[in-house]
Amino acid sequence: MSADQPLARIVASGVSPWLDDLSRARLRSGNLAELIQSGRVLGVTTNPTIFDKALAEGDAYDESVAALAAEGADVEQAVRTLTTDDVREAADLFARLLPGPPHGDGRVSIEVDPRLAHDTDGTIAQARELWRLVGRPNVYIKIPATPEGCSRSPRRSRRASASTRR
Repeated sequence: MSADQPLARIVASGVSPWLDDLSRARLRSGNLAELIQSGRVLGVTTNPTIFDKALAEGDAYDESVAALAAEGADVEQAVRTLTTDDVREAADLFARLLPGPPHGDGRVSIEVDPRLAHDTDGTIAQARELWRLVGRPNVYIKIPATPEGCSRSPRRSRRASASTRR
C-alpha cells in the first residue's frame, strides 16, 4: 500500500484535504503544483505564523524584500505584499490546475490580522483590502471567530463579494 492510498480513500469519501502551509519555496519548487495535480491537496490555508516561518527560512524572499526596502516599504507593508503575492500565485495555480472544483475546494485562505479580533470595522476594512490586493475569486478571507468578527462581518463581507471563513 502506497503512502497515498489512505489519502485517496479519504478524498474518494468526500473529504477535502487542505494544506496548512504556503511558502514561496513551495511555490517555486513546483511542490504545490504537484500536490494539486495529484489530487493530494484541494486547498491551502495560511496564517501569520506560517508566513513568519516561511520568511525566516531560506532565501526565497530575499530579492523581493530588497526591492520592497528600496521602494521604502515599511515592515508591515512588505509582509502584506509578500503574503498577498504568494496567496495570489497559489490561487492562480488552483484555478489553472483544478478548474471547476467541487464544494469550496480550489481556494487559498489568507487571514485578517488577529490583532483586529475585537475590532469589527477594522476587520471588515482589512478583509476588503486583502480581497482587493489578492484579486482572485478563489480566495477565502479568514476573520476572527469573536463576537465582533461574527456579529456583522459576514453580512458586510457578502456585500463586498468576498469569501469569508470564521
